[in-house]
Amino acid sequence: MDVCIIIPARYASVRYPGKPLATLKGASGVSRTLIERSVMAARGASDGLIPIYVATDDDRIAEEARRIGADVIMTSESCRNGTERVADAMARAGISADIIVNLQGDAPLTPAHFVTALIAAMRADPGIGMATPCLRCDPETVTNLLADRANGRVGATTVVADRASNALYFSKEVIPFTNGKGVINGVVPVFHHVGVYAYRPASLASYQTWEPGPLEALEGLEQLRFLENGHPIRMVEVSAPGAVFWELNNPNDVPLIEGYLARMGWE
Repeated sequence: MDVCIIIPARYASVRYPGKPLATLKGASGVSRTLIERSVMAARGASDGLIPIYVATDDDRIAEEARRIGADVIMTSESCRNGTERVADAMARAGISADIIVNLQGDAPLTPAHFVTALIAAMRADPGIGMATPCLRCDPETVTNLLADRANGRVGATTVVADRASNALYFSKEVIPFTNGKGVINGVVPVFHHVGVYAYRPASLASYQTWEPGPLEALEGLEQLRFLENGHPIRMVEVSAPGAVFWELNNPNDVPLIEGYLARMGWE
């Protein structure tokens, strides 16, 4: 097996309990659960050629995943984040793949080409142990990010990278500092981190041996464990002309995402 996609999903989210089962209304007015929309995003990227699994420790999520025809791997309740859950799912199911894609179950607006671009980058460079996409924000998105922080909401993640496209830092704050501006010298300098990861098996195995560090604990971002242990993360820049990317992090994100689904004509 060259690639597999695993969607980690937990019920006990601190900011939004039961989030995978929250419903989102699409352009046609049909409501679908978040986990269903996440599986739809994975299927759009796989063309039926890549195995897709939902990894969860909750029977309610497992039941919903099976209802929509998804394969389920039950994982340990001790998994602290999506990366740990993906690693646990691989071990429990005996999955052997060269590239493991973690499509987090809170990003229903993820275009299929975000996932395929990540897979292509990993295939093109066997030296990349882990990669994740980033999207240059438009002024509207920067405004939304700054509004979240101004109102005390912890929402989307931003990232800064070096000239070799390796991540320097991820944060729930808007980085780099823009002094409240969305455009500087004609350029939007903020990159939105897209919640999709691709790993080599060895990188996942290393992750399981590391304890969370202070930066991961402060930011609540699992990927910082790689950086804190000196493991590079390759950033793959993607684009989405005419589309908007936004995760479901808080209940107040529901109407925002539903508006974007309607605007883009997504069912």
